[in-house]
Amino acid sequence: MTVSQEILQQGLRKTLDGTDFSGLGVKYGGKVRDNYTTKDGQRILVVTDRISVFDHVVGTLPYKGQVLNALAAWWFDETKTIAPNHVIRVPDANVLIGEECEPLKAEMIVRAYVTGNTSTSIWTHYEKGARTFCGHRLPDGLKKHQQLEQPILTPSTKADHGDHDVSASREELIASGAVSARDFDAAAEYALALFRHGQKVCAERGLILVDTKYEFGRNKKGEIIVIDEIHTADSSRFWLAESYAEAFASGSDPKSFDKDYVRRWLGAQGYKGDGPSPVIPDDVRVEAAARYIQACDTIRGEPFVPNTEDPLPRIKRALGL
Repeated sequence: MTVSQEILQQGLRKTLDGTDFSGLGVKYGGKVRDNYTTKDGQRILVVTDRISVFDHVVGTLPYKGQVLNALAAWWFDETKTIAPNHVIRVPDANVLIGEECEPLKAEMIVRAYVTGNTSTSIWTHYEKGARTFCGHRLPDGLKKHQQLEQPILTPSTKADHGDHDVSASREELIASGAVSARDFDAAAEYALALFRHGQKVCAERGLILVDTKYEFGRNKKGEIIVIDEIHTADSSRFWLAESYAEAFASGSDPKSFDKDYVRRWLGAQGYKGDGPSPVIPDDVRVEAAARYIQACDTIRGEPFVPNTEDPLPRIKRALGL
């Protein structure tokens, strides 16, 4: 890994847990990003170091926001000929400026393996006996972490702040009025094409893109475009390819480079999203940050170099505040 343990330890003392830039625009605080809508039709996304697990913010990781922003910007550029996206520019390590869009009220989740531990995961439903998931019929006899015959689209509702997303089929989402058939199908086509390309890129780098989430919005021209982030360790699950066969055969978890590491640690403490979360110890935070960085390095093919300045004054300078 390119970032030393010493630098990660030092980064624990100045994580970016939130912003409040009055005058920048109308603020909407997501689980990880602080979003500001400007008068000229732009959205300024400040990617914090917050980590969200089980739909709750459970703490911060050193340099996580910078890693997410760097990797998302890389993927947006890599895939701009496959699906249009909202990126205008990246003025700071923690900031991306994009087009202001009206978000679709559905998230496009693509899965290639039967895995996961959350309430919306395919394995949670399958283990309980369900054989239909988001409109897809699943065969009997599947094991945890088993590869599907082909990737499937398993959308979910886009919950309001504080609520939980709910997995749903195309027909259910359209019938509920959450999204039109035309918008759903446009987003679904983009999502599957992006996932196929993501799988190819990751495979070339010794990683498995297991599953991922895409968000879409409608811009002022009426176009459906990709927003938020793409193929990061927050929105995606990555396994080390060389660890998969042995792990699957033994019924253990493949080595991951995503927030599953934190999710499993919290689960071992008995936390599944109800009530206050346990305090995550520094060694777990550092290890989680190292995994995010390793995924970023591996995918981009270049070392992630963190900006170690205090983030708030640096971001204010970049935005002219």
